[in-house]
Amino acid sequence: MKTGLVIALLAGLSIPTGARAEEWTALGGPEIRAALEGQKLIYGDGVWQTFQADGRTLYNAGRDSWGRWSVRDAQYCSTWPPNDLWTCYDIQRQGQMIRFIGRGGDVTDGRLVD
Repeated sequence: MKTGLVIALLAGLSIPTGARAEEWTALGGPEIRAALEGQKLIYGDGVWQTFQADGRTLYNAGRDSWGRWSVRDAQYCSTWPPNDLWTCYDIQRQGQMIRFIGRGGDVTDGRLVD
């Protein structure tokens, strides 16, 4: 009896393929530009960022901070004055979510705003 109950419970937990959550997809260079250019991302706690077509980016975590962004070697890259070094990230997408993955494996997720 217990075996039948366990099997019934496990069968009830299985998720049909069509109902699974959408997986993260790695983006290449042109896809990164298409996903970010002219867009606004919300990171949470009122923090947001915009990505302008001319390569400027505005990050706001309570005050404006202007930087530059670019796509280089299939990665999103940015620099923030007074620093002139570029930091690059792999980019993944899941629906309206964008994930930045740093060289050390650090992850930052943002949601695209319509």
